Amino acid sequence: MKARDKRTGLIVVNTGDGKGKSSSAFGMVFRAAAWGMKVCVIQFIKGKWQTGEQKAAERFDNIEWYALGDGFTWDTKNPEQDIATSCEIWDLCKEKLRSHEFDMLVFDEINYCSSYGWISGTEIADFLKTERPAWMHVILTGRNAAPEVIEVAHTVSDMRPIKHAFDQGIKATQGIEF
Repeated sequence: MKARDKRTGLIVVNTGDGKGKSSSAFGMVFRAAAWGMKVCVIQFIKGKWQTGEQKAAERFDNIEWYALGDGFTWDTKNPEQDIATSCEIWDLCKEKLRSHEFDMLVFDEINYCSSYGWISGTEIADFLKTERPAWMHVILTGRNAAPEVIEVAHTVSDMRPIKHAFDQGIKATQGIEF
């Protein structure tokens, strides 16, 4: 494992309409944790819904996991609450990054919050440009990543759907979607 002063941290964006944005990020989480990196996952949308990834993370002492969202915001009954929650979660993201405690941070589904206008893409991009240490990895997921965030990223992947079981009437499957 390279020392922090010898490491080049990356900003990675997983976006697009297809499946696999968070799953890809979580693969990087477990890879980094297995190498001894300290990792923090902060989820903007998923709240009380238990996932396999979160259960697996409990087996690592070097992964912190926060599922703080109000649920699936596209079905929201209280947009003001979702905005307030997202701003509080964004404050936690900034706190964790500024702590310099973590080698990798995942801001899961932050791109949704940006595309809804709850947190501006410019604010996210400017924060990453000015506050992220050069050795720290930051992964941002969710559809509709802001152009400003894409601009500051080192790696951007656009997940595009070709075919999905949901379109065939198959509900979310344990072990695949959660």
